[in-house]
Amino acid sequence: MDVMNIVLVGSVLGLAYANGANDNFKGVATLLGSRTTNYRTALWWATSTTFAGSCAALWMSKGLVRAFSGAGLVPAGLAQQPSFLMAVGLGAALTVMLATLLGFPISTTHALTGALVGGGLMAAGPINLSVLGQKFFLPLAVSPMLSLAMTAALYPTFCFFRVRLGIERQMCLCIDGGVVEPVHVRPDGTAVLQATGTMLTVGQMKACAERYHGKVLGIDSQWILDGLHVLSAGAVSFARGLNDTPKIVALLVAASALHLGLTAGLLLTGIGMAVGGLLNARRVATTMSERITAMNHGQGFTANLTTAFLVLFASHWGLPVSTTHVSCGSLFGLGAVTGQGRWKTVQSLILSWVVTLPLGAACAATIYWAATWLT
Repeated sequence: MDVMNIVLVGSVLGLAYANGANDNFKGVATLLGSRTTNYRTALWWATSTTFAGSCAALWMSKGLVRAFSGAGLVPAGLAQQPSFLMAVGLGAALTVMLATLLGFPISTTHALTGALVGGGLMAAGPINLSVLGQKFFLPLAVSPMLSLAMTAALYPTFCFFRVRLGIERQMCLCIDGGVVEPVHVRPDGTAVLQATGTMLTVGQMKACAERYHGKVLGIDSQWILDGLHVLSAGAVSFARGLNDTPKIVALLVAASALHLGLTAGLLLTGIGMAVGGLLNARRVATTMSERITAMNHGQGFTANLTTAFLVLFASHWGLPVSTTHVSCGSLFGLGAVTGQGRWKTVQSLILSWVVTLPLGAACAATIYWAATWLT
């Protein structure tokens, strides 16, 4: 393996690390936001299920490997050139890592697309705009709107069936995740314990969470919901690993930089994503869990269900959707239908998405120019 291929492998692993840091927590953000689990439990669940998706990508997502090799978007010879692919990987990695440090959940797919465009323009001039629009921009633009609409429609439907089943929402005082006692919130906003009438302090009110009271087929409804919520979060993380890993490893495959083949590339990429998530996920986790919208258990489950369905569907058909856009779109829809959306945060996130592609393009173009000049 020559020096350029070694640098290419390093840039791809750096992109995998940045992807994990920015994306790993997105599937489980609702678990933390609804207080279903704590941060550490959610993070390990996300990491393990994402890595499982990375491994499954070997059999289920080869279409995405082809899509993100650059074939069809730039000339065939350029799409196999290690210096070009190194610039794409490193440009996307720098873009994603900068957003991670700032706490913005952005799309690795968008960053990679921008890097392919920027590197292609610098190396070969005009690119294939029809391929860019049909294979990349269209799925990226449609997916967040679709997830917003699906979540906004699905949540009222779930609420209807919850009421018909006689399941009530109830505010409870919780300590370390354990329910202590039901709480009554007065019209003036003060909260008291239902059993004793004792008024809660501000600190105690922060430990309160909304839970569901009732049984389904003799089983506690909250227990059922928590189990489904955790499973749906795992499904989102699995789908993310399935959808994102092939996009990253495509850079190695296109250049034949990893002589061990596609299997080794997918495994190395999955490990890089897992390490990045474990070490650098906190800031994006806070944004996703707390700053977009408030949520309870049922609302978080609804958003996850929509995200898992759309990303798994896209992975099956080789469509390069962004898990970030889909999961955030679900949270936007949730905030819209519940009236609890924090729209200043939403605006800043959308702005970061707009900036992602040109920033990735600029980084990749600069890196390709520098690599060419140095060699």
